[in-house]
This record gives sequence, C-alpha cells and structure tokens, in this order.
Amino acid sequence: MEKPIKLSCRHIWKLFGDGAEDFLASSNSSPSLDQIKKGGFIGAVRDANIDVRDGEIFVIMGLSGSGKSTLVRCLSRLIEPTAGELLFEGKDLRIASDDEMIEIRRHKMGMVFQHFALLPHLTVLENVAFPLDVQGMDQPTRESKAREVIELVGLSGRESYYPRELSGGQQQRVGIARSLAVEPDLWFLDEPFSALDPLIRREMQDEFLRLQAMLHKTIVFITHDFDEAIRLADRIAIMQEGEVIQVATPEELVRHPATEYVEEFTRHIPRAKVLTVKSIMSDEKAESGDGVAASARIDDVARQIVKADRALPVIDTEGKTVGSIGREAVIEILLGEEPVV
Repeated sequence: MEKPIKLSCRHIWKLFGDGAEDFLASSNSSPSLDQIKKGGFIGAVRDANIDVRDGEIFVIMGLSGSGKSTLVRCLSRLIEPTAGELLFEGKDLRIASDDEMIEIRRHKMGMVFQHFALLPHLTVLENVAFPLDVQGMDQPTRESKAREVIELVGLSGRESYYPRELSGGQQQRVGIARSLAVEPDLWFLDEPFSALDPLIRREMQDEFLRLQAMLHKTIVFITHDFDEAIRLADRIAIMQEGEVIQVATPEELVRHPATEYVEEFTRHIPRAKVLTVKSIMSDEKAESGDGVAASARIDDVARQIVKADRALPVIDTEGKTVGSIGREAVIEILLGEEPVV
C-alpha cells in the first residue's frame, strides 16, 4: 500500500523578472520556454508537479541550471513561487502567513545545504543546539537533545571542537545533526555531499542511509550525480530547463525513460546498480538455497547468485518465495545485456 503524501506541489512556476505574475496570467499560465525568453524572463521552474510520500527519499536531479535548487526553495517558500499550489500535510503553504511559515520551518522542516554554514565562533555542541535556542528551549534541554543527535551522527567526543578543527566530512555531520535537532517532519538536502572528496562522500552516503533506516524521515534530496541518486533514492524527479520531465524509481528511469534526454542521462549507468532481482527473476520456484530479497539490487547480490550451483529462491518482504534467479540472468546483466523475462 502506498504511503500518504507528505508534500505536494501543483503547477508551480518561478519566473524571474519584473511583472512575472502578470505575464504568466496573460499567457493563461502556460507560456512556452521561447515565449518566456522573448518576454525577458528566466523560467527557473516551469509548471512543476510532484508528490513526496511520507518516509521516502525523493531525489530531484538535473544538470546545473535545470532548476532543482530553485524548486526546493519554492517548496519551503524560502523564495516565493510565481504561481501554483504547495501542500504540506494538507495545508496550503502559499496562503500561510510569514509567522506561520517561520514556525513551520522552526519545528517541522530541516535543511542542509552544500556549504555547511556553521557558525565559526560556536562549538559543535553550540552549533547543533542553535536552532533549539532559536525555538526558545532552555539550555539544559537543548544541550541534552544536541548531544543525542551528535552521538547519532558519530561525533561523540567532539562536542567542544570548533568548526575549524574538523574535517570537511565532520563539518557536514555537524550540519546534518543541527538540522535533525529540531526533529523535522520534512528534511531538505541540497547537494549536501558534493563539496566532499569522493571517499568521504561515499562514507557520508552510507551514514545518511544508516540514519534514514533509523529515523524514517521524509526527505527531498538534490543532486546532479546519478550514481548518488540511484544509491539513495526511492524515487527520482528529472528536471530539464525548469521542467520536471519524469518522476520514477531509479529502475523505471533506466528501463523506461520518458524522453531522449532521460535516456541519455541514464545511458552509461551500469544496469546491475539499478535493476532489482524482481525485475529479472523467473516465476519458477527454486527448491532450495539461501533466499535473495526481491527488492535487492543485482550489484549487491551478484556474487552470491553467480557462486551458487543452482537457481536461488527470491523472497518478498513478507518472507514468501515469489520466484527464482539463476546465474545466467545475472551474468547477462553484468555483461551489459538485459534479459527478456
């Protein structure tokens, strides 16, 4: 059963330029990109529609300038959309007052950006406790909560360090801890790992997935890195020139791209990293052997399957055997061929 929708945007536009609202109204809220450019406007977000479900990691990706960061700032109303509807937990954020938005951001939304923006004169503990201080929480309580999330992100023992005394990865952990301290219902992360070295970035992705397995947050995550997206995402929205052109699971994007642009975007992604066991399994039941999860990515279980001397049973989330998978199907995927099943 699908989870309830946490955040929706309907026909969101963000045009930069004087008179954008009047221009959009005069064009019946459906101007072409060419009309937008001729009118002297920048179409940062064009008629975007997405639904983010409770507890999922929803990744928004695209090339530089595609509008992904602008869309996320519209979703949190850090910038005001030119037109459209924003629904968070059923409430229309576009009609919320400034005071209401401040309270929502303080208590229900967490944000992590590419640049850590830590306060250099505050220690790790003080940085993490800072948003709780803004909420008016008393010092003993906020420091206690801050210590809990510092431990959660693996920084225990560094509470008294200053940002300059931390590595880049450790600074990013402080940023993550600070955003988690308010216990957000909705967590926005805008390319949080892109400034990190590749090895540290991989470690931070592992840490992020560990935290999500524990906390089950609703997350909107921006990246331009498809490898990162397929590793983290439940679903991905691909943007091009301000437009959301496809929303799908990583597997669906690779197997059924909606446009040539999406196909080109995903062309060089190894299928084993994306395809699940369920997508290539046989309906025939295996008699014995260690079970393989239907939802597992081929890349994660390829060694186990190839080394087995027979087809292995495929198990669903309820522990039932739903099919089998043998080494031949996996080898075809590893060789870059997708079997017909």
